Amino acid sequence: MRKIFSIIALMVALTLVLTACATPATPNPTATEQAPTPVVEEATALPAVDMPTSCLGTAADALVDLDCREITIAVENAYLPFNYISIETGEPGGWDYEAVNEICTRLHCTPVYVEAGWDGMIQAVSAGQFDVAADGITINDERAQVVDFSQGYINIQQRLLVRKGENRFSSIEEFAKTDLPLGTQTGTTNYETAAKYFPEDRIKAFEQFSFAVQALIAGDVDAVMIDEVAGMGYLGENSDKVELIGPSISSDELGFIFPKGSDLVDPFNQAISAMKADGFLSALNVKYFGPDFNITYDDIAD
Repeated sequence: MRKIFSIIALMVALTLVLTACATPATPNPTATEQAPTPVVEEATALPAVDMPTSCLGTAADALVDLDCREITIAVENAYLPFNYISIETGEPGGWDYEAVNEICTRLHCTPVYVEAGWDGMIQAVSAGQFDVAADGITINDERAQVVDFSQGYINIQQRLLVRKGENRFSSIEEFAKTDLPLGTQTGTTNYETAAKYFPEDRIKAFEQFSFAVQALIAGDVDAVMIDEVAGMGYLGENSDKVELIGPSISSDELGFIFPKGSDLVDPFNQAISAMKADGFLSALNVKYFGPDFNITYDDIAD
């Protein structure tokens, strides 16, 4: 995943959100956010990572005692380093699992992870099909109209991923002056950022970033708009084929989402604040966004 991960990702880790940051600009609505509500039966329940699937924590130690309440958490299992399924072990892993396990430990609750596609995840939470969704979701005003957000837990930079040795452009501004096609994932803030720079006919939207990266390597698109940490996840064995270029295009604050009016928002915020204050969140972010994290997209299930 990261032959160049150590320098860039550690910088990301050092810029973690410890207090609220600037509010991202309101994006235009996307097709995904207007899509029909998905069918929850298509989701797949998964066991907790390295944790019992029973209640975590104790009532005596809980910041807020949720009395072993089951909390369903939607994850895509296709977004490094936040969530994934290991090909070698068949087990789920990632930042989301460890963070939510810790939150439930501090709130005395039972995490129940449910695999769900990104396309429609926000609407599914809005409809109450899940209690929470993780998956590195950017906080913005458009989404806040249909879901509630937790406080932010990290800032992520958007970058351009290109084929190795690209010399026709070195920034989003230079790329915008060409007529070359751009790839990204539908329904993401990456797509929304792309739409600010390019006409629709220059943007090729894919259901998953892995498809967009495959199209980049194959020459079907000439750049991919992607979150920096996700882009570095595609380097790995592809370090001789792709690279990140240019400065940060935008900075996005990430948070968990909940159905409107959820009684879980305040407890989650209390747990996140405590995790920031005692250093747990900082250590977790260094683990997954720092130089020692070496899982790549070649190591996880599609």
